[in-house]
Amino acid sequence: MRRLLLTVLLLAGAASLRGQQSQLEVAYTQFTLSNGLHVILHEDHTVPLLTVNVWYHVGSAREKTGRTGFAHLFEHLMFMGSGHAKYGVFDQLLESAGGTNNASTAEDRTNYYIDVPSNALDLALFLESDRMGYLLDAMSPKTVDAQRDVVKNERRQSYENAPYGMASIEIGKMLYPPGHPYSWPTIGYTEDLSAATYQDVVDFFRLYYQPSNATLVIAGDFDTPRARSAVEKWFGDVKPGSAPIKPIDYPHPNLTEDKKKTIQDRVQLPRLYFTWITPAHFEPGDAELDVVSALLAGGKNSRLYKRLVYDLQIAQDVEANQASKALNSEYQIVVTARPPGAGTTVTAAIDRIRGIVDEEIRKLQDAPPADREFHRALNQIESSFYDRMERVGGFGGVGDQMNGYYADAGNPGYFSEDLSRYRALSPGDISAMAARYLTLDKRVELIVEPVTK
Repeated sequence: MRRLLLTVLLLAGAASLRGQQSQLEVAYTQFTLSNGLHVILHEDHTVPLLTVNVWYHVGSAREKTGRTGFAHLFEHLMFMGSGHAKYGVFDQLLESAGGTNNASTAEDRTNYYIDVPSNALDLALFLESDRMGYLLDAMSPKTVDAQRDVVKNERRQSYENAPYGMASIEIGKMLYPPGHPYSWPTIGYTEDLSAATYQDVVDFFRLYYQPSNATLVIAGDFDTPRARSAVEKWFGDVKPGSAPIKPIDYPHPNLTEDKKKTIQDRVQLPRLYFTWITPAHFEPGDAELDVVSALLAGGKNSRLYKRLVYDLQIAQDVEANQASKALNSEYQIVVTARPPGAGTTVTAAIDRIRGIVDEEIRKLQDAPPADREFHRALNQIESSFYDRMERVGGFGGVGDQMNGYYADAGNPGYFSEDLSRYRALSPGDISAMAARYLTLDKRVELIVEPVTK
């Protein structure tokens, strides 16, 4: 049963994180089936609900040049029926039981979850195990072609025809050397999806959707011995994979200059993107850059928001984010400009914004943040941390987090250690990492301008 010793739960005027010694204990048991599937069980009888959360340790980073988009394609194919649950049965059974489900694809993983009332554990395990073990029994070239077209249309909606939609694709090309697995978009390239054969798709599934490349987390209201028996019953007959998964071999990124590019889009407001290569998830510097994000753009009192949006009113919004990943992370600042005033060109407006962003970065690099500002940023991070722990299922819930911790740290109960990364920081640590990684002469800068008539 989950035991959260939250003695410092977001009280107004709470002491700083460094002075707090509360610990988070998320109890679990884990075991591995003979076919290689790793299973993590976490009981929590708070509400009569549970989640079945599966991570396949394959994302777009496992694809190859010329054959991109496969990981995301399978996110769609996994809902198109399996050997013993034909198309439409999956959703019909779940809806009848009061359950919900979803999936997502990223560079380093593809995850699927099913949230159901606690009396529907066997149903969730049956459905999840059937598509792991028997998807190919129901898949056909016709099915693949249909979902291939769906993915192409999704790409058109989310990228080609979305405001600022092509920015992330352009940034990836500028940020990484050719062949780097983060250089292409998760959704893939249209020409690669068109060129992929049915056998290409089958081979991808057989290699990466095997039990030894997956982790199953059950979290919520259940009995551990019974859940273990149910897992063995439903997943025990899934055949193990035939080939081991090799480490990713890739060219490492090395920005040596300030790369700049301007593109035009059917938008009304100019937007400026700054992106840096930063440390991978849980490596030194990763937590510090989360704090940098809170200081620069974490709310109306943050440095960039206050200057650009509130005081000068030259920006519509500003964001900063440390996008943590397995191979390396990306730090990004995004500023959407307001319409330039009379007599001011878009170029002049962007230049002014760039100057202010650089000025605030230099200030943070040259002098540690004040204690009050520093602790406000840490409290924002802790508040968000506890918010994610309030629910057991869905994206970002406890079950999903345990899968993520196991993938990145090898410890499903890494909650306390994760939070301790921030509690151990000092204001000087923040300045040091900002100076080390947010270099003004080694970054990618992309400007998106409104299309000229």
